[in-house]
Amino acid sequence: MKTRLLFLLITLLLASCYSTEKNCKDFKTGTFEFETYINGEVNKTTFTRNDTLEIDFYQNKADSSAIRWVNACEYIARKINPKNREERKALQFKILSTDGDTYTFEYSIVGEPKKQKGTARKVN
Repeated sequence: MKTRLLFLLITLLLASCYSTEKNCKDFKTGTFEFETYINGEVNKTTFTRNDTLEIDFYQNKADSSAIRWVNACEYIARKINPKNREERKALQFKILSTDGDTYTFEYSIVGEPKKQKGTARKVN
């Protein structure tokens, strides 16, 4: 009996050490930076988000999306003024983990199985 209890206690302790932090509410609003590699070059995007709107700033251009939070860690973004059929497709974002002022997320076109990952840092 004591061995089983000790095993259970150790298992719970180890599981808590490796659990992923996920404070999504801290990243619902604010100003963020995201870097990605495109054709071998680092490209930086800055975006500002509130409860219903996200404004992206990339290569001196601003682009706005209406957002709808599905739950505390997931939202759907839809461009407000899409310029073509591809831009009309909504994107789904899901925060996977948080760490200090950064969060790791995955995103995809709504309904598409292919997902991409990224990390954003909160700057304000």
